[in-house]
Amino acid sequence: MKITAVYEGTVPISSSIRNAWIDFSAMDCSIVAIVSDVIRDGRPVVGYGFNSNGRYSAGEILRRRILPRLMDAEPRSLLDEQGGLDPARAWEIMLRNEKPGGHGERSVAVGVVDMALFDLASKIADKPLYRWLSDRYGDGEPDDSVFVYAAGGYYAPGKSLRDLQDEIRGFLDLGYDVVKMKIGGADLAEDLRRIEAVIDVLDGDGSRLAVDVNGRFDLATALEYGRAIEPYGLFWYEEIGDPLDYRLNAVVAENYSGRIATGENLFSLQDARNLIRYGGLRPDRDVIQVDPALSYGLVEYLRIQDMLRQHGWSSRRCIPHGGHQFSLHIAAALKLGGNESYPGEFQPTGGFADDAVVEKSQSQVGLTDIPGVGFEGKAAFYRVLRELHT
Repeated sequence: MKITAVYEGTVPISSSIRNAWIDFSAMDCSIVAIVSDVIRDGRPVVGYGFNSNGRYSAGEILRRRILPRLMDAEPRSLLDEQGGLDPARAWEIMLRNEKPGGHGERSVAVGVVDMALFDLASKIADKPLYRWLSDRYGDGEPDDSVFVYAAGGYYAPGKSLRDLQDEIRGFLDLGYDVVKMKIGGADLAEDLRRIEAVIDVLDGDGSRLAVDVNGRFDLATALEYGRAIEPYGLFWYEEIGDPLDYRLNAVVAENYSGRIATGENLFSLQDARNLIRYGGLRPDRDVIQVDPALSYGLVEYLRIQDMLRQHGWSSRRCIPHGGHQFSLHIAAALKLGGNESYPGEFQPTGGFADDAVVEKSQSQVGLTDIPGVGFEGKAAFYRVLRELHT
């Protein structure tokens, strides 16, 4: 197997929505196509990758550093002992001559290519990614469906409480049982009105609602909100302060009895380890949200999973950020606790296969049997990816 060409581009995923920190009016993401010399049905097998929402495209790093290293590598150095493509060996090559620390957008760039390599490797094996991963890194018996929750409830110009409620009703109609909304972009009184409006739609059950601060709060505000929302018994209180302020997280955990979720903006094994060491998280209830697509890819995520096991954490306490098919396959293969979903947002990259259906009774979605990640099952996105190299 040999990589014959790599193509890189950018696709807009912009929207008028905003959270407590940023708006998405200029949001875009990188896309990559890796072409192999393996021929199926008269065409070369191609692996595709992209980066999750919330971080911008990383084209400059891809073009100047990551992709040249991959293309300059001796082809045999990318293969395992059986002659198959080994994404882990390619990962080491992509990060040659890079100093540790300062992960930033570098982790995003590597994650895009990592996804494409895993897509390619599982396509060559003619298996859907989740089965290929389970055979290689799991127990060979992947989950056949994954818990998903609907992330929305963003702030938007002119959006009323009734609009917010209608949005949540739409999620419920799609089969989701648990939903998430943004807080921290208004004052406490307004956010409490928004929370109560959503709980009304959820038949008064706060345990079906998660709230997300997107890292906005200082400690005093985090504690003030914690006291105010604790009586609702929410599904979780997410990314309360700066992602690297482990002490803030620990103090909130000492004072807030409900579930805390965080980690989507931690992009390395070292950062995740520090969260576990110093962030005060409780393995019996709290949730780790590291996004494989943003944190150097699945190769690094597997190392994070090993670290979590060593610290007594179950894989079921991990629910990745991102709301896309790559993390859905990972969740099934590694038996994680679920996966995020963004119904209708961050298109064309976001979401699952076009024919994916959320099972209303359990808020579960099944996996596609298409080889690889299954981008071919997302028609609009697949057209964009195909245009990179045809």
